[in-house]
Parts: sequence; structure tokens; C-alpha cells
Amino acid sequence: MPKIISISTYQPPYTLQQANAEELTKELFHTKVPKLERYLKVFENGGIATRHFCVPPEWHRIDHSFKERNDLYIKLATQYSVAVIQACLQNEKFLKMPISPKDIDAIIFVSSTGISTPSIDARVMNQLPFSDKVKRIPLWGLGCAGGAAGISRAYDFCLAHPEAKVLVVCVELCSLTFQPNDFSKSNLVGASLFADGVACILVSGEEAEIETRMPTPAIIATGSKWMPDSENVMGWDIKNNGLHVVFQKSIPAIITNWLGPFIEQFLMEQELYSEQLHHFIAHPGGKKVLKAYEDTLYLAPQKNDISREILKNHGNMSSPTVLYVLEQFMLNEGQVEDTGLLVALGPGFCAEAVLLKWRE
Repeated sequence: MPKIISISTYQPPYTLQQANAEELTKELFHTKVPKLERYLKVFENGGIATRHFCVPPEWHRIDHSFKERNDLYIKLATQYSVAVIQACLQNEKFLKMPISPKDIDAIIFVSSTGISTPSIDARVMNQLPFSDKVKRIPLWGLGCAGGAAGISRAYDFCLAHPEAKVLVVCVELCSLTFQPNDFSKSNLVGASLFADGVACILVSGEEAEIETRMPTPAIIATGSKWMPDSENVMGWDIKNNGLHVVFQKSIPAIITNWLGPFIEQFLMEQELYSEQLHHFIAHPGGKKVLKAYEDTLYLAPQKNDISREILKNHGNMSSPTVLYVLEQFMLNEGQVEDTGLLVALGPGFCAEAVLLKWRE
């Protein structure tokens, strides 16, 4: 089976305490939103302490055009991708020897917070010595599900090409999408929740010769689920001044009523029950989302401890977030023969599930 060989994450340069983010939002919206104090409680009740951003807080006090936002997205997404790829390919915690970019067979680039044609991976390839024959597979529009979907597509590629080495790079710069003139509740919730993050994993086929320093998770199976006529649950409303967040409050209920049967069926096909999972590697979409996972899958709250910790220290970074959670499991938790389930949800509305088993 294909394996996740190495993983690295990258922290953007500006750190903001949640209380300071609340004050900034209050400053920007206090004359525009009735009963603002009541809505601001989402900052205090969301289980987030700090978040990290690619721009300083004062950047949001000035209006920015869609072009200005997107130009900055292209510049920084390229810069951060280069850094996280180098860290992943040289990560001594997992790899006995560094791996050269020229030995990579495919790059799956995942993002939904900016637009670039050619895609960011092509720009990265001008800065790192990749082969000019590398396969480029950009994924756009999957939002929070993108990290899990990227793993699944790397798995598919490595099944078809057992000697392959595939990078999955997730970059989301949510702060560049914040709209200071959008006074909707969705925008306020987004302002309390979303952050910037970058992550990279290396997936290898079973015939790739890579020596590792510790047990790593093999990808046993993947599953996808799509909900018809659910475009308005989560996503972007694209307007002249940029991307406006769409975020329905029904998401926890959807998880309880819709996701549970999908995960149960997925595990049943692998002859497993949720009680047999050693690790639950959840994208922490929010405090209520994690509680909904526990309710629908009958999970003990401690199964989500690492996801809660990532949410607390980083917020919801969209697609990379579940890889931040996975990194902690790979560094500190996974033992040989442990089984883990990685799950993320995104626009569509959709779910992605990845079954993992730690092996030498």
C-alpha cells in the first residue's frame, strides 16, 4: 500500500490572540452590525486561543481590491510552498536521507483561497529543481476537504504507479479573503474561525525505495461522499471585491445526520467498527463540528484531543488543517499496527475519509 513518508507544516509570520481578533472585528463592524456584541461571542466560545496570518492586523483596516488580494496570494502561496516542500523533503524526523525535488513524480497542489493560472505548483517548479516531466495535479474549490482529498488522489496515483513519490501541498491564506465591508453573520463567523496555514506530505508507492526513521501510516482505503443540492452549505460567493464566505449554521446537524451513515458504511466495507480505531484524525472545522463527530460516531471526547489542540492554537486553516493534526499523530502517537481514520468535510457538500495503518 502507498505510505505517507514525511510531513511538514509552516507557520505564517503574524500571530494574533483571539481576544485581539475580536477587538479588531469590533472596531471594523461596530457601527454597521446591530447587536454586534451578541454575535462577537463566537470569538469567545469557539475554542480558539491563537491564529496565524500572512498579513498584519492593520492590513484589514484598508480596503483592498480583488486583484491586490490575489496578487499577494500568488506571491505568498509560492513562497510558503517552496519553504514547506523543502522542509518535508529534508525532514530528519522521518527521513534517513533527504529526497531531491527531481525525484518527485507528481505534485498535487491544493488551495481554495486564491486564483492562479498557471497554478502555484508551476511557479514553485521555477524555484526548486523539479523534473520538467513531473505530473501537475492542482485541486481547487474543495475547501476544508482538500487536504484529505489530496491524500486520496496521491493514493490513487501511487496505486497506478507503485514506484512513485508524490507531494501533496496545501496552502490556504484565508486572511486575504476577509471582507471588512461584508456585515453578514457568515462573515463574522468566518472572521472568528479561519486562519492561514501551509502543509506538505510525501506519499510513496509500495515499490519506492525510501528509508524512514519511524513507523509511518500506510493508506489502506479511501472514500468520498457528496450531498446533492447542497451548494449553499459552504463555499464562496464570488463578488467584484473578492471571495465572500458562505457558511451555514446547519453544518453540525449535517454531520450528525449525514456523515455518520457514510463513515459507518466505509468502515464496514473494511470490516471495522469505530470502536476499533486507535486514532481519529479529524479536520477541526470548529468546536461544534468536533462535538458532532463524537455524537454521530460514538467517539470518546479524548479521541479529538489533538484536533482540539490544533483548533486552539491555529484556528481553522481550511485544507491544511487536517494535515497539522496528522503531523502530531505521526510525531507522537502512531505505533506499528495502529489504525487511524482521517476525515474532512468541504464545499459540495462533501466528505473525504482515509483509512490509515501504521507500519514499519
